[in-house]
Amino acid sequence: MTRPSPYSPEFREEAVQLALKSSKPIAHVARELEMNPETLRTWVRQHEREHGRQDGPLPVDERARLKELERRVRELEMENSFLKKAAAYFARDPR
Repeated sequence: MTRPSPYSPEFREEAVQLALKSSKPIAHVARELEMNPETLRTWVRQHEREHGRQDGPLPVDERARLKELERRVRELEMENSFLKKAAAYFARDPR
């Protein structure tokens, strides 16, 4: 038998909304609310399963990583294009 939650449904919903809208990590929000971070993380995951994931603005570190990855993709696409042209050039019949 499970024991009843010490948190009201209202507190739970407010905590989830705060975690989703905050740019802070879930662990930081949980500390501010004086609760276990894994409990809040579980609530957020459950909320996302039930209501769909709400994509907000990316955190600064993720935005920087995304820009770096996009730059790397462009660089690799240029290299790939060059190598295709070089392969076609060298594959020509020298006659």
